[in-house]
Amino acid sequence: MALIPRAALYGNPERADVQISPDGTQLSWLAPVAGVLNVWVAPVDDLAAARPVTSDTRRGIRSHDWAYTNRHILFPQDSGGDEDFHLYSVDLETGEEIDLTPFPGVSAALSVRSREEPGHVLVDVNNRVPELHDVLKVDIATGTSETVVENPGFVQLFARDDFTVPLAMAMREDGGSTIFRAGPDGYEPLLEADMVDSLTTMPVGFTADGGAFYLLDSRGRDKAALFRADLTDGSAELIFASDVADVSSVLAHPVDKTIEAVAVNHLRTEWQALDDVTATDLAALAQADPGELVVLSRTDADDLWVVAFISDRGPVNYYLYDRAQRQARFLFANRSDLDRFALVPMHPLQIPTRDGLAMVAYLTLPHDADPDETGRPDRPLPLVLDVHGGPWARDEWGFNPEHQLLADRGYAVLSVNYRGSTGFGKDFLNAGNGEWAGKMHDDLLDAVGWAVDSGVADRDRIAIYGGSYGGYATLVGLTMTPEVFACGVDIVGPSNIITLLESIPPYWAPMIQMFKDRVGDFTTEAGREFLTARSPLTFADRIRRPLLIGQGANDPRVKQAESEQIVTAMTRHGIPVTYVLFPDEGHGFAEPANRLSFFAVAEAFLAEHLGGRAEPYGDVFATSSITVPAGAAEVPLLAEAVAGDQESP
Repeated sequence: MALIPRAALYGNPERADVQISPDGTQLSWLAPVAGVLNVWVAPVDDLAAARPVTSDTRRGIRSHDWAYTNRHILFPQDSGGDEDFHLYSVDLETGEEIDLTPFPGVSAALSVRSREEPGHVLVDVNNRVPELHDVLKVDIATGTSETVVENPGFVQLFARDDFTVPLAMAMREDGGSTIFRAGPDGYEPLLEADMVDSLTTMPVGFTADGGAFYLLDSRGRDKAALFRADLTDGSAELIFASDVADVSSVLAHPVDKTIEAVAVNHLRTEWQALDDVTATDLAALAQADPGELVVLSRTDADDLWVVAFISDRGPVNYYLYDRAQRQARFLFANRSDLDRFALVPMHPLQIPTRDGLAMVAYLTLPHDADPDETGRPDRPLPLVLDVHGGPWARDEWGFNPEHQLLADRGYAVLSVNYRGSTGFGKDFLNAGNGEWAGKMHDDLLDAVGWAVDSGVADRDRIAIYGGSYGGYATLVGLTMTPEVFACGVDIVGPSNIITLLESIPPYWAPMIQMFKDRVGDFTTEAGREFLTARSPLTFADRIRRPLLIGQGANDPRVKQAESEQIVTAMTRHGIPVTYVLFPDEGHGFAEPANRLSFFAVAEAFLAEHLGGRAEPYGDVFATSSITVPAGAAEVPLLAEAVAGDQESP
């Protein structure tokens, strides 16, 4: 069977991030211009008239919003992966592009837009103090700004679309959090959450009348439920709760802000309508496409919705939904060429841990090993354990390019939500506190044991693979359990927790107590001893199996030094390692040429050590910034290919 090309899975989408203008006359989306993602705009009834309205030539734009002027597009962009995002506006009539946050070394983000003041937006930006984001009111046509709230020390400020900032949140010294309300003399405490609730209790929106806010709240329960809370005294009324998982998404009316539907994501996402009209809408949309629904954008009149349907084995399909007619018109897919390939399903399942927890996991298998798509192969396969980052995040069902690429190359692929993952209740989340390289790693080992015992995996051909925390887990796997995995792929993973926490971005400083409570206290002698024992760098001499490391030089979260110090330690001990460095990337690889080149190296590396297939390098390195400071000889023909002398692994 022919290989699915890397470019079909990791290249630019044809279209993505589809939005409708507030007045319903125009559609916008991201699409390539000369190989770089830019914003395109078209009349809602004439998609063939689409035109690019931005002019990025390097990293590509990854998200955008309409201003309520209906003639301006807003989008963030950083430089070389440094995550110093600026917010830009572009005028669709004149083509003028303005940096709305032209301050050096800042990280800015759009806060809210306002129908009452369509020519302005609120922006969170740390231009005054690097550790704190103030709220500025910015004129999107001129870029002039004024301060609305000067942040005295909050982790986050929550703004309304009337350009007030009624709520703020701060971390407490005991690891809990406090939600504050704006009063006549400044912000005053409104709600308190203990440490066990601090990541699962937070504001998620405001009512239209300004008297209340919507609150995700796990206090007094395990799963975070949705409440309507009074802004005056914090008294709350339950809107929706689930016994199986936290509330994961809400669907709110764009103008009157009433909650119309709520989603819960356990094995898969399920929507629950809260009124009869929305129930009719969801039923009509379910007839349009079998995928999982995502509502992307709505007009102010709420007569048109842009929706997407997610599939595990095909492209994202975009539709324009007419509420009056209850009809969904297909617009386009994000990657229509995927229909040419035999993609495989992702199987949701649960895996028990040794101490009685249940981990939601997702398994993808090669078609030839599971032709009936039962979720069990006809023979044990080489397995890639794909570990998600965060760790306060989660894997979920849907189209996953890593799963599809690796399954196509002959591997079973398993992603597991180990303890500490979000979405499954506070007990499961807090079970990960202090367990980096402890019970969190035991969970990964339990997933491997399940895969072997179930006949999914060949015990001798198992790779551990992941980015960020997943990269750390890879290093833990190869240092602390050196005989379990046949090889590992670490993408921007920390090797020393102490140096990781000592070098966090300045605007993470208000959250430092969270890291002390949930990872370890790097400011005390006992805490440093504990973290040293949980750092892969401490045990670099134990590595016995092949390791591939990928790093972006501009990563502000996991600095380049995290990769280089373990490469240096391995080299000092005479242990081979392949180290791939991108000088123009950060926490992950955004530029398509760099993404494609890294995964070309990764699949050649895995093929060498697990025995799967690999697409030839071809000219994948020609336009990439890839460098290989160490270990090019450890991957077949990599040195020659990077030098341009060889096309095939």
